[in-house]
Amino acid sequence: MVILGVESSCDDAAAAVIETTQPGVAIVRSSVVANQDAIHRRYGGIVPELASRNHVVTILPVIHEALETAGCELGDLDALAVTRGPGLVGSLLVGLMCVKGIAQSTGLPMVTVNHIEGHLLAPLIEHRVEMPYLALVVSGGHSALFIVEDFGSYRRIGRTRDDAAGEAFDKVAKMMGLGYPGGKVIDDLARRGNPARIKLPRARVRNAPFDFSFSGIKTAVAMLLADSSANAIEPADLAASFQEAVVDMLIRPTIAAAREHDIETIALTGGVAANSRLRSRLTETAAAEGRRVVAPALKYCTDNAAMIAIAGSWRLLRGERDPLDLDAEASLAL
Repeated sequence: MVILGVESSCDDAAAAVIETTQPGVAIVRSSVVANQDAIHRRYGGIVPELASRNHVVTILPVIHEALETAGCELGDLDALAVTRGPGLVGSLLVGLMCVKGIAQSTGLPMVTVNHIEGHLLAPLIEHRVEMPYLALVVSGGHSALFIVEDFGSYRRIGRTRDDAAGEAFDKVAKMMGLGYPGGKVIDDLARRGNPARIKLPRARVRNAPFDFSFSGIKTAVAMLLADSSANAIEPADLAASFQEAVVDMLIRPTIAAAREHDIETIALTGGVAANSRLRSRLTETAAAEGRRVVAPALKYCTDNAAMIAIAGSWRLLRGERDPLDLDAEASLAL
């Protein structure tokens, strides 16, 4: 089965073509992403209206490029998969309406996909992973722990109580005047810094050992920067110390959950999964306990359509399809 996937939940417009014969096993024939970093950089974060307007301009060219790279045309496709939510409703609508139009004109079956499910299954693009596995999903909008029991069966056991980890990276980078997107610039700068130089708080959520909280560390950095006596702090040391604290707060609940539920494989996914310190430390910590960490290649950590296609494939292979009157849902539950 050849599937065209389309993703537009936030600021990235993406399309991909995969070929599959069984759930969770696919060949990615193309994966194209048009990001809007240059547009949103001046604001230090994503402006929803600008994101959706730019999708109107880029979504069709991205789809055309994905088809061309895969060496196929619409007539060669067997099915379509598209993100329905959660995300920015304006952005979601652009991708969903575009795919609806393709389905209407071609008669191809279409399924809609939860964006979080896409991240949960993204490691399957390149790895063979036995279920159940534990998934740490960390991005600009989400920070949560799930047990992936089977295709379509996902149990959330931990979540952020306030900010997402990626949001904390972006906000701290903005406070430090480092630019956008914050995750990458902090990761790069932190390589030159001392992660033990500055003591920053590590939040724990009382009576919820698998939950996260990142608002406190963001406030701590803001107060530190406002203190005139802190002017001598090297930005690289602050970046490294902040990053180390966030990584600690992500790893501790994840390993605790793996122990509690006796799960050997941990999947690290989402945009923050591209963070080099998180990838290396989680892998080392898990390995010390005989556990395995799998993470997508960097291009499949951030929003992409290959993960949407593979997430929709298990339903398409069963012959399912969604009606064309489905609407986008900004707060779509998994």
